[in-house]
Amino acid sequence: MKNKSIILILSIIFAISCKKNHQMLKDSAVINPPKATKIPHELNIHGDTRIDNYYWLNNRESKEVYDYLKAENDYTNVILNHTKNLRNTLFEEMKGRIKENDTSVPYKLNGYWYLTRYEEGKDYPIYTRRKESLDAVEEILFDCNEMAEGHSYFKLGGISISPDNNMAAFSTDIISRRKYTIHIKNLITGEVLSDKIENTTGGSTWANDNETLFYTMKDPVTLRSNKIFKHKLNTNIVDDKEVYHESDETFNTFVYKSKSKKYIIIGSSSTLSTEYRFLNADTPDQEFKIFQERTQDLEYSIAHYNNHFYIITNKDNATNFKLLKTHVDKTELSHWEEVLSHRKEVLIEDIEIFKDFLVINERENGLNKLRIISWNGEEDYYMPFSSETYTAYVGNNPDFDSHKLRYGYTSLTSPNSVIDYDLKLKVSEVKKEQEVIGGNFKKENYKEKRIWATARDGVKVPISLVYKKGIEFDGNNPLLQYAYGSYGSTIDPSFSSIRLSLLDRGFIYAISHVRGGEYLGRDWYENGKLFTKKNTFTDFIDCSKHLIEEKYTSKEHLYAYGGSAGGLLMGAIINMNPELYNGVLAAVPFVDVLTTMLDETIPLTTGEYDEWGNPNDKGYYDYMKSYSPYDNIEAKKYPNMLVTTGLHDSQVQYWEPAKWVAKLREYKTDNNKLLLHTDMDSGHGGASGRFESLKEVALEYAFLLDLEGINH
Repeated sequence: MKNKSIILILSIIFAISCKKNHQMLKDSAVINPPKATKIPHELNIHGDTRIDNYYWLNNRESKEVYDYLKAENDYTNVILNHTKNLRNTLFEEMKGRIKENDTSVPYKLNGYWYLTRYEEGKDYPIYTRRKESLDAVEEILFDCNEMAEGHSYFKLGGISISPDNNMAAFSTDIISRRKYTIHIKNLITGEVLSDKIENTTGGSTWANDNETLFYTMKDPVTLRSNKIFKHKLNTNIVDDKEVYHESDETFNTFVYKSKSKKYIIIGSSSTLSTEYRFLNADTPDQEFKIFQERTQDLEYSIAHYNNHFYIITNKDNATNFKLLKTHVDKTELSHWEEVLSHRKEVLIEDIEIFKDFLVINERENGLNKLRIISWNGEEDYYMPFSSETYTAYVGNNPDFDSHKLRYGYTSLTSPNSVIDYDLKLKVSEVKKEQEVIGGNFKKENYKEKRIWATARDGVKVPISLVYKKGIEFDGNNPLLQYAYGSYGSTIDPSFSSIRLSLLDRGFIYAISHVRGGEYLGRDWYENGKLFTKKNTFTDFIDCSKHLIEEKYTSKEHLYAYGGSAGGLLMGAIINMNPELYNGVLAAVPFVDVLTTMLDETIPLTTGEYDEWGNPNDKGYYDYMKSYSPYDNIEAKKYPNMLVTTGLHDSQVQYWEPAKWVAKLREYKTDNNKLLLHTDMDSGHGGASGRFESLKEVALEYAFLLDLEGINH
């Protein structure tokens, strides 16, 4: 910005205004919303000039920025002050359904049973293990309640146990910016070693010598995972050796050990291409070997079994992927052999390898399917599932020699179950079903179903619904419509005890499986990205219209909800069809698309060109500008809105929603609520701790219920 003196004067004026407004809000004498100072900032590219009056909000260290965010929080508190009792009721209600003294289903790994438990009145998990038998003495590995003391935010990242069971590498994040510090604990003595590795992704993996630890570093500015290092126990961190540097800014890198424990594997991935390197885990000081060099648009992943690697890949235009294999000594593309061919209607999502069986996680017509194949060729069948709104997924199966498949099952009305399926005997044992305490929940009191809306281009878009039995479809029901619709991420229908607080008050909950996800296969994703991104927005709108036409709800009672890239969706639909919605919840919304994607210093930008396009290319710039929520705000009526963000968000920077709200305030012509709430201690995932995060949900639900005139 050219005239620094003018900026300084405006900043001082704004600071004084914020301070006065802050005090008036505290006194509840005035409830006018904060008004952000306008400081024009020119953004020029491709002969196009955009004026961003709120660009200054991207200075995280600025007192003026902090004061503005605080003033917005104060304003939100004043406007929603009358819902305080409702929020408390919702919080206690949601908390009351959670079993506080709870334990995970234990799993066995390398001679130990591992489990996680919670204790009453405590926010964080306790990680434990028992040797050989569940009746053995409990060994506490990490008590996160103790570790979190003195921190407003705490997250325990990856835990990696050495092959001899004596050491544990673990990571912590106390800022909520997903920059983890790795520590190493001696599990025999309980001592945490002086080894301290900062600015990592949090994950790590041991070589078989019990002395060498591989981990992934992040670029300190962009937070891109770009380097793999190896650390030797009892050596200085500064002497750690870099074993791989991913120099392509559109790729991220990671490291892990094969389930067979034979190989250390380094992966590099972008949206459209992947590449792997591998190394015998017994010889960690040797050089990694490239599995198959990266090729544009070639995606693959690998898993080891006996003398072969098994490969899920889109090779030869296998849009929904196919399964191939190759000998461990001949891993180049020319040696890959087909195991399962490509099927147009079936997406291969993942595989799980056991000593005697191969399990394939597939998706057909939006539904999860688990296919079981024995290595001896005698078995090939699908596990039976009947509902149309369920989710089945492969769980934690670290034991290569086991003949039991652990999987999870849930639906919109069925609490999550952890199930062990005996692959030899073909019998299932429910190890645990999520317990909804309080005595009021009965799954038979709720109805779930899947319906289909017709999009404007004739494509059928599925919608999963859940509601309490007995309601009439007369257009008077409040309905919360949720979607994500990006990165090929599928939002499967699953149970939520928290959601019951809406359902029991008459809400219908709908998940629109819009294009941009992979609910109906890889093509469903491809047709909701880059130059087809607008399909995601119009699909959501057309689902909204269908729900209204079928009298599930009406414009006066329809609410939309999305977060992160789903927040972009929220920003787009209110620009396109604001009249369809009475209210919108936008969580950590990605709304300033052009400015963010043109700034290569912002975390994640360069790695996402394959998802959104690179706006340095004029074609992509023009297309992105045509839907970018921040750039398309107009003088018109907008729905009631609650926007939430975190000051330390590393995925969507806090200033995107802050700028968005400021500009909406400037342009909107209605008297509807527009609220911004910034968590000053957290990032993209919200508050840490299982109960603290419920306060955020209570705020969102109270906002919706208040708009419906429901105050209890």
